[in-house]
Amino acid sequence: MSARITLVRGDITRQRADALVNAANSSLLGGGGVDGAIHRRGGPDILADCRRLRASHYGKGLPTGQAVATTAGRLDAHHVIHTVGPVWSPTEDRSDLLASCYRESLRVAAGLGARTVAFPAISTGVYRWPLDDAARIAVDAVRGALAAGPEGAGAVARDLDEVRFVLFDEVAYRAFDEALAARG
Repeated sequence: MSARITLVRGDITRQRADALVNAANSSLLGGGGVDGAIHRRGGPDILADCRRLRASHYGKGLPTGQAVATTAGRLDAHHVIHTVGPVWSPTEDRSDLLASCYRESLRVAAGLGARTVAFPAISTGVYRWPLDDAARIAVDAVRGALAAGPEGAGAVARDLDEVRFVLFDEVAYRAFDEALAARG
């Protein structure tokens, strides 16, 4: 069974899903944009879990392209999966790191038993990743992870029902819609 990929225009903190993905900063201690919104709406339990992670496994912070889960606090979800997107660079190709954010988040979600996962457009805010390129990378990474063979990420993500991209505005929605259409 393959999960369906859907698009929603809206606020990720208002989504109902088993796991919401947070475009976090490496400190895991909150920030601006999606990260700040998730921490504010989710409440102090998310920050408390992040502090525990920093005190144990992630003393130097979460590396770019990796993902880790916490409680969702007051959000309408079971978990928040934090992933650190790369800062876009015109001189260095960091697309593998951006794709890794999506793959690793799906791997973590599958490990949690999640059936629905909601993603923001990772790295497209203050990290300045061009929206059309970010949408292409996101769609390709998710489709690849869902379609991978028995040893690949698809085997890990086989129980997912839905992967939802939650896009904050019409421009982002159109970019993701076009990326989905262009890729079948």
